[in-house]
Amino acid sequence: MKKRNHAIRYTFSDRIFLAFNWIFLSSFLIIILYPLLYVISASFTAGTTVMSLSLIPERFSVAGYQAVFQEADIWTGYLNSLFYMAAGTAISLAVTILCAYPLSRPDFKGGGFIMILCMITMYFSGGMIPTFLVVRDLGLLDSRLAVLLPGAMSVYNMIVMRTYFRTQVPAEVLESSQLDGCGNIRYLFSILLPLSVPILAVIGLFYAVGHWNAYFDAMIYLRERSKYPLSLILREILILNESSLEDMDVGVLMEIEERRNIMKYAVIVVSSLPVMLLYPFVQKYFVKGIMIGAVKG
Repeated sequence: MKKRNHAIRYTFSDRIFLAFNWIFLSSFLIIILYPLLYVISASFTAGTTVMSLSLIPERFSVAGYQAVFQEADIWTGYLNSLFYMAAGTAISLAVTILCAYPLSRPDFKGGGFIMILCMITMYFSGGMIPTFLVVRDLGLLDSRLAVLLPGAMSVYNMIVMRTYFRTQVPAEVLESSQLDGCGNIRYLFSILLPLSVPILAVIGLFYAVGHWNAYFDAMIYLRERSKYPLSLILREILILNESSLEDMDVGVLMEIEERRNIMKYAVIVVSSLPVMLLYPFVQKYFVKGIMIGAVKG
């Protein structure tokens, strides 16, 4: 028997389209990848050497990382940010699931009205001062809960999860579980959530990145430096406070500025490691979960 030739034959217009597609995607990759490589390369550049557009360090040095690892505040902020990310993601996922599940049920009375109230918060908020007063009156000032609770749920993430529950898990699964005497709580934890791993991974990644990068709530509500997240510590290191340095000697100012320049790119790399290490584990769920949850329904 003769082997069939399954090679795809492209027309001239197909070749033009593919060439344009490769050029566009390659350019897009360079635009995204170059700044990342530049930061990594700059983190290994010694002193205040000004880098050119080349990605090769002019004077290789690990002084930036040594300075970072010698800063006690950075390690304290690192541990605090890990705690805020882990605890905040767990709390946010729990609140989002408990809100999305009943709203995904067509037999839930008043679900439409509650959904409207949730969507209103996407366009209107009470503002920073009323929120601060509420946090103060609840006795949460200078508490870790002040960082975790006020923004515990994203309505957008809740809508995505609700849509996934409604469209990707057949209603027959709920009906068959009810025939076997399964209640709502057992159905949620034993059946629905195991079938919703893709969307849980995606929403969890969104919450984890948000909690890791957050600094504004901590800057407003926290007073003790020992509770500061890493982003707030880095803000103090990277932003030169001119008002506090006006009366210092020129030599001291130059020494402080040089130390900041040495640490600048190193702290960016170190602070990005947890997110970069987390993403590969949920990448396989990312496209599937976000497309199914956001497009359908």
